[in-house]
Amino acid sequence: MQQWLFVDADDTLWENNIYFEEAIHRFIEFLAHSSMQVHEVRAVLNEVEHTAGYGSKNFARSLVETYHRLVEREVRDEDLDYVRRLGEEIAHHPLQILEGVEETLKELAQKHHLVLLTKGEREEQQLKVERSGLESYFQRIVVVEEKNTGTYELLTQEFQCPLADTWMIGNSPKSDINPALEAGLNAVFIPHEHTWVLEHQELREPGPGQLLILDTFADLRAHF
Repeated sequence: MQQWLFVDADDTLWENNIYFEEAIHRFIEFLAHSSMQVHEVRAVLNEVEHTAGYGSKNFARSLVETYHRLVEREVRDEDLDYVRRLGEEIAHHPLQILEGVEETLKELAQKHHLVLLTKGEREEQQLKVERSGLESYFQRIVVVEEKNTGTYELLTQEFQCPLADTWMIGNSPKSDINPALEAGLNAVFIPHEHTWVLEHQELREPGPGQLLILDTFADLRAHF
């Protein structure tokens, strides 16, 4: 039976958060705080990021704001430029497609309706899609500011998707799985070792929909 498959992008189709983690590691080394432990600096950065928005530009602003809050030495323009570049350079990092993704998309696109659903800054996300070489496998590319229950309800109404035949596939419990299940969709959770900490959340009960947990993206071929 033909299904509607909404597919997340970052850390589902390609690596993403590992580059943010690398930048954070370099930031903490540069900050070189005399008393705060790594996890304490991360806690401050997480607090700043929580309201900053998504994407490399907002991440760069979060690093700068955190630097201003925690730095123990004179704030120099060249130091702020360095911290800002740590974030902004992520947008230009080569994309690394996850193993088995392209082969799986090629097979699924022949049998189902595929929609790429990602959140963040529209221009940056669209550029990632174009650079990935995966765009042709999807009938639609949708970039939203946030993935919440209302987002899924609106999209299923717009595309006239029968809820019983519609699935959200992704690595984030907070954005991909729980709100999709709350909207009555089915969901496929594919955990990623380096999922952004602000996307962590306990998986909720499926409700009317089904919840499928897989180890890899390639495992989708055995179910769809």
